[in-house]
Amino acid sequence: MNRERILITGVSSGLGHGLAKVYLEMGAEVYGCSRRSPEDLIEQGLNFCDLDVSQEIVSGPKFRGWIHGVESFDLVILNAGVLGKVKDMQKCSTEELKKTMEVNVWANKWILDACFAEGRKISQVVGISSGTSLSGNRGWNGYSLSKAALNMLIKLYAGECSNTHFTALAPGLVDTAMQDYMTALSEDPRYAPIKILKAAKGTAAMPSGYDCAKKLINAFPRLLENASGEYADIRKL
Repeated sequence: MNRERILITGVSSGLGHGLAKVYLEMGAEVYGCSRRSPEDLIEQGLNFCDLDVSQEIVSGPKFRGWIHGVESFDLVILNAGVLGKVKDMQKCSTEELKKTMEVNVWANKWILDACFAEGRKISQVVGISSGTSLSGNRGWNGYSLSKAALNMLIKLYAGECSNTHFTALAPGLVDTAMQDYMTALSEDPRYAPIKILKAAKGTAAMPSGYDCAKKLINAFPRLLENASGEYADIRKL
């Protein structure tokens, strides 16, 4: 029986680390990339490539060389992402927004193109989205913009790649470095979600990356029942 072959971006911490860890424990062949090396996962057998997805000129060729000769992936999880600062849109510079878009949108474009190169077969692609891609909460500016764009990027690729199933998936609250930053902020009536996040921190409502990963992995096969290219929220599956 062939082992599942999984590719995950952003595996050094948080949800990406949790996904890679669970899949390795399941006996899958896991390819993972991030800027920082997750030594514990490498010891478990992770096929790792250190790269910065925001730097396409350098990282693009490195990524393509890394997966050269790999004939297929059962699942590609586009997890790497950045939040940016919580503040009003009028206070954000275009440079800040461009940096967020580079990681959360454009990196996923060139990664997908590299994955589909060489006639490589990809059975399923999951782009990690967010509920804020729809809600547009005040203060989540570049993050909301980029995740909304990611949703559409996934839909556009689904229209072109009929042999691959695509989903933009919101994973719900996950206890990550992003949450550490947001829950350390002072409550502000302009940015209502901060109060909700503070209340969820340290509770079952905000699971660890590892615990959330187990829930997502159980849900991934169910995503195939939906039309390819759609947005889904794990809390509504």
